[in-house]
Amino acid sequence: MAEIIESDSGHKKGKRRAKKHSTHIDMTPMVDLACLLLTFFILTTAFNEPKIMEIVMPSKEKVKDPPKVDDSRVINVIMAENDQIFYYNGLADPTKGSLPILIKTNYSKDGIRKILLERNKDLFEKVYFYNDSLSRGLGKYKANQPKDSIKSQVKRFRSGDKKGPIVLIKAADGVTYGNFVDIMDEMAITNIARYTVSDLNFVEKKMLSDALAGKNVEVQ
Repeated sequence: MAEIIESDSGHKKGKRRAKKHSTHIDMTPMVDLACLLLTFFILTTAFNEPKIMEIVMPSKEKVKDPPKVDDSRVINVIMAENDQIFYYNGLADPTKGSLPILIKTNYSKDGIRKILLERNKDLFEKVYFYNDSLSRGLGKYKANQPKDSIKSQVKRFRSGDKKGPIVLIKAADGVTYGNFVDIMDEMAITNIARYTVSDLNFVEKKMLSDALAGKNVEVQ
């Protein structure tokens, strides 16, 4: 609002002069409006969620009674220098016969991702069709559900998975940070429920050394 103050110097003899007006602008309503708009935008703005990735690291404490793991579900992924990646199924135990052969693959969609998808097909399809039904509002699923509710349902799918693979990720010397990020992305893309990062044991180091030398290795 603007307040106009008239100033009159009084009547004088002779020619009459025009009145001079000084303008005073009251900025109080503008400040109030700015505060209201600022409050509105703060309350209605959707802040970006931090992009994080859960990584399960092995505990340094020794467990007296470790849980039994079905060897048939285990996939060992071994990353080596120069962007090389190998894998083998089961556990490498020299006391139980011959050691498994390392299979060389790559980080492409037709490489390690294809292998993980084949082994994790049931859980992957369950999560995929759940998200697809939500996006299209099919059946009992309603679109625009809270993100916390969606994450909780996906976690229930993963915790109830009894057939999917258990992936043991291991890195040799010379592996870059980019390789590690790539394999973590593959875990997220393929919806692997159970995976961990661990160290190479002495048997696996020997297996990798032979594979890098072209011995006891298959190329996918």
